[in-house]
Amino acid sequence: MKKRGYRVERDSLGEVRVPAGALYGAQTQRALENFPISGITFPGAFLRALGLIKWAAAKANMEAGILDRETGRAVEAAAMEVAEGRWDDQFPLDVYQTGSGTSANMNANEVIAALAARSLGRPVHPNDQVNMSQSSNDVVPSAIHVSSALSVEEKLLPSLDFLAEVLEKKASRLMDVIKTGRTHLMDALPLRLGREIEAWAHQIRVSSDRIRDVRPRLFQLVLGGTAVGTGLNAPPGFGERASAFLAEATGLPFRKADNFYAGIAGQETALELGSQLGVLAAALAKICNDLRWMNSGPLAGLSEISLPALQPGSSIMPGKVNPVIPEAAAMACARVTGNVTTLALAARSGNFQLNVMLPLAAHVLLESLSLLSNSARLLAEKAVRGFTVNRRRLSSILDRNPVLATALNPIVGYEKAAELAKKAWSEGRRILDVAAGETDIPRERLEEILDPGKIAGP
Repeated sequence: MKKRGYRVERDSLGEVRVPAGALYGAQTQRALENFPISGITFPGAFLRALGLIKWAAAKANMEAGILDRETGRAVEAAAMEVAEGRWDDQFPLDVYQTGSGTSANMNANEVIAALAARSLGRPVHPNDQVNMSQSSNDVVPSAIHVSSALSVEEKLLPSLDFLAEVLEKKASRLMDVIKTGRTHLMDALPLRLGREIEAWAHQIRVSSDRIRDVRPRLFQLVLGGTAVGTGLNAPPGFGERASAFLAEATGLPFRKADNFYAGIAGQETALELGSQLGVLAAALAKICNDLRWMNSGPLAGLSEISLPALQPGSSIMPGKVNPVIPEAAAMACARVTGNVTTLALAARSGNFQLNVMLPLAAHVLLESLSLLSNSARLLAEKAVRGFTVNRRRLSSILDRNPVLATALNPIVGYEKAAELAKKAWSEGRRILDVAAGETDIPRERLEEILDPGKIAGP
């Protein structure tokens, strides 16, 4: 029944006016009106997971003999269309909504029911048939795991591998470059530029390993636990079969959770993954800051490298070029760091048998995954791969570094070496020249001891 561009639908609370062209129904419309909070809707990754879960549930229900095949196949097809992103515009709900994500789950149920009904030419019930053997309380936590696992496998890990590979190739080409090291932002012992970049790559590799370590717990799904973990209204084996279908569709080893009660009540795995993303953000931010410092200048900064010039850097200062990619990536890392705190607060917001900040957990976790995936790839493509080394600048200050006196410690002792370093700095002379006049070590021997290439190591 249409009325001025709307149709009237009914749910357990009464009549609701729904836009005539909307696939969703009464419960989604109520939530749309109840939660005009942020304007932030669920990302495609989460909607994809919801579609896949509804697809797998329909298959498991048909296999159990409780959903007729004609309806089941229509639900399967409709759910897969949702998973493919064909109906994302039919998911308008704010992520700040009921803590279980019931509104998001019902949004999926209603859209899939409408699509299935359209293909069958008869009604399909969103609760009784699309949501059969499920509850929002097991669907939404499972969607968090499925969407996060797919994002990790398909986006984050490939981006991190790509960044690490680009860094490693850059490092191998720059092993011959010796530069002044820095600790506390002060001159320190020299090292090879290749080793510095190699260390960045190692930080990324280890961060990837930490994230990979979370996956066995991320692959566990609470489908089949229904409302509180008892599995009421789901047939025996539903969780195993639904998880197996998801594994088949995605190529990831999803399986029934070891404990439904714990998986529905808590979000520790989401927090574990989010925390490791925070560790990655710390490593990535460190690399961004190093790139910015090394690029600083061109006259008054370090000017050790030149990042690719991507865009004008100032609306008032002609010719100024800024390190825009490391800056953007550093901001993304800052956001991820904040998301870790948000996830921690969300994860501890379980009361008895249910966590009640599931939509928020989904939002910040998927946002962090997206930010880090994109930032890592951009850093590799638009910053690391194309930067050039200002070799003349590096070599011009290297042999004037008074900290080279450290190499004399075993011969003249710390106190004497410190005296030589201070004298070299105060007089603006090379440590080699000062040591030649202040010690009885032959100059030829001093040249060997104070050779920056030897001090820097292989």
